[in-house]
Amino acid sequence: MNQGIYEEIVTQLISRKLSELDKETYYVKETKIDKEEASSLLSQHLSKSIKYALSIIKGENILEHQIEIANKIIKFLKEELGKEEFNDDLIDVEGKILKAVFTRIDAHFSDLELHLKEITPYTRLTHSELFTGGNLGLSLESELKKEILSANRIDLLVSFIKWKGIIILEKEFREFTNRGGRLRVITTTYMGASDFKAILLLSKLENTEVKISYNTGNERLHAKAYLFHRNSGFHTGYIGSSNFSRSALTDGLEWNLKITTNEVSHIIDKFQKTFDAYWESKDFELFDEVNNSEKLLEALKQGKNLKGYSNTISYFDIKPHPYQLEILEKLEVERNIHHRFKNLIVAATGTGKTVISAFDYKKFKQLNRSAKLLFVAHRKEILTQSRATFQGILKDNNFGELWVDGIIPDNYEYVFADLFNCLNFL
Repeated sequence: MNQGIYEEIVTQLISRKLSELDKETYYVKETKIDKEEASSLLSQHLSKSIKYALSIIKGENILEHQIEIANKIIKFLKEELGKEEFNDDLIDVEGKILKAVFTRIDAHFSDLELHLKEITPYTRLTHSELFTGGNLGLSLESELKKEILSANRIDLLVSFIKWKGIIILEKEFREFTNRGGRLRVITTTYMGASDFKAILLLSKLENTEVKISYNTGNERLHAKAYLFHRNSGFHTGYIGSSNFSRSALTDGLEWNLKITTNEVSHIIDKFQKTFDAYWESKDFELFDEVNNSEKLLEALKQGKNLKGYSNTISYFDIKPHPYQLEILEKLEVERNIHHRFKNLIVAATGTGKTVISAFDYKKFKQLNRSAKLLFVAHRKEILTQSRATFQGILKDNNFGELWVDGIIPDNYEYVFADLFNCLNFL
């Protein structure tokens, strides 16, 4: 046995190998199969055994022999458990796969054959696939077009939406929504990266709703995921790095993993539940062209300002999220109750550490008018963005000076510096 960690059912072969190990030399840990997980674990084990058994069948009538064995297993389950419904799972001896069920109304059979070919994903509905971009193998663009056309409901979760990206899929989205498909989109105004006309185009489609987070400066949503529901039950999802931009959908080196209900139904279920939770969250507001266009345009403008497209930053209200408020409250307790003034916050990327520090400093400065500030990061882009966040929260366009790439502060009161300058100063 190789050393390492395992999560494998102990078979008779493994048991024999373990018995050969010197117990004084090797530590072996085994646990009982959890009753709640037994059906899943045992079925996975059986699946591997049956797959191997069917693969070694040889001869002229391979398919017929494989079906015969599969049906014997199903009949055994029926007899062992006394459940007649297992008869419904017996495989037709002709060995066929159902590919589609369409109505013939207003269509000829030849047209339906062509239609089926146009909407069936190249990677099929039952197999996972990894798309790595760069025009290597299948393109995400071509596969998404087929996913859209074959779906009954679509949920999209992306940080930003670009006009050139939407145009690529516009024809398919229109066909999908015009025939009654429901489209739900969640996106953000983070960094002003989304294009207003792209969001507007989506919102005007039939049976389509778009919800937006207007938290311009610091956004928690960095997910890029698409979920395609089908009434047939063969749902598919894509989770990866691609937002709706031309490069992300065509030749960009983006990685996206396709998942299927057939293989990982629990992931699809979690995807759906998480999306629904976001959809119901107050953090995301339903977009309406008449009532929300001005708000969206202003939020996108502010986001671009924070990104460095402009030196002018408009005043706007940023409110910390509940989890950020909790951190701020804990900081206050550490200082005021426990008198601990050296504090460290550890949080994942995208959770708004800069926003937390800006709100913390704002409150500290209200109590200490002469409070100074040193903000250290390793890149000019981060320092510029962070200073803009502080300016927005403190509502002071003149707050802070950069100390990076040859830029030298005038008075060193509120400095956003890189590591190189800080180390040289020390």
